[in-house]
Amino acid sequence: MSTPALPAGMRFFERGWLSANNILFDGPDGTALVDSGYVTHAEQTLALVAHALGGRPLQRLLNTHLHSDHCGGNAALQARYPQLVTLIPPGQADAVRAWDQARLSYRSTGQCCERFRFDGLLTPGQTVSLGGRSWEIHAAPGHDPDAVLLFEPCSRVLISGDALWQHGLGVVFPELDGEPGFAAAGATLDLIERLAPCVVIPGHGSPFGDADHAEAHRPTLAVATALAVARQRLAQFAADPARHRRYGLKVLLKFKLLEWQRHPLQAVHAWARDVPYLVRLHARHGQGQPFGTWLDAIIDELCASGAAQRADGWLVNTA
Repeated sequence: MSTPALPAGMRFFERGWLSANNILFDGPDGTALVDSGYVTHAEQTLALVAHALGGRPLQRLLNTHLHSDHCGGNAALQARYPQLVTLIPPGQADAVRAWDQARLSYRSTGQCCERFRFDGLLTPGQTVSLGGRSWEIHAAPGHDPDAVLLFEPCSRVLISGDALWQHGLGVVFPELDGEPGFAAAGATLDLIERLAPCVVIPGHGSPFGDADHAEAHRPTLAVATALAVARQRLAQFAADPARHRRYGLKVLLKFKLLEWQRHPLQAVHAWARDVPYLVRLHARHGQGQPFGTWLDAIIDELCASGAAQRADGWLVNTA
């Protein structure tokens, strides 16, 4: 399937699953980038932006949410472009200001993010000018309670972050910590349906939709199909929270494996014992199993899915 056309002044960089996709704007209101990828790929982010701008400076940086794969390149971009103005969702502004890595999830998930600053907020209900167009800022809780999405009503292009992918949606992280999140994720899907986008640019995976075959007040077929898939998956998780927990655990482990590519199994166990999310989930749902036995069962499931394999005492990424 071909990538749907985007409005003039927008450029899309599809990244691997360790880093969120980037959207670069270049228009009468200056240059701007939405999301910056993971910290280990920061040099690649810098190279992509520099090549696209031909030596001109990046002026603004926006984050749909502050998970490490969406803002891990912020610090490197701020160092490269000292006048860069960075805008974040308001919900975690205090945590960024204090650099509270527990509240920002980096410590909790065993992930990495270099400290960055912010200069302003992406406040839901307001708009931001990008590429010469006015983009609406909408709250998008669920995957992350403080996430936002960006919608341009004339072109009907949606930047969805991890609220909607073509084949699902992100882990509903509040639920892993025993907080409600499924209903909020469903409400965000309802919001997207009401916005009726023609094209969705997700945080991971390719853009989808069809700007040339759009009906007023209705999402295009590809977007409606993605919404149906996401709702079905969300309903399955809500009906079986244990299934969602297992999925979330595998996602956390797979994400780290994407960073490592291969890692000694003994070191994987040592890392996991120091990850608060994993420690808490084992304490609540491990059913009395030793931590190592519980973790090995998760690794077994990851290997059975084809996402990893054990090899001579190592855990190896395979997809």
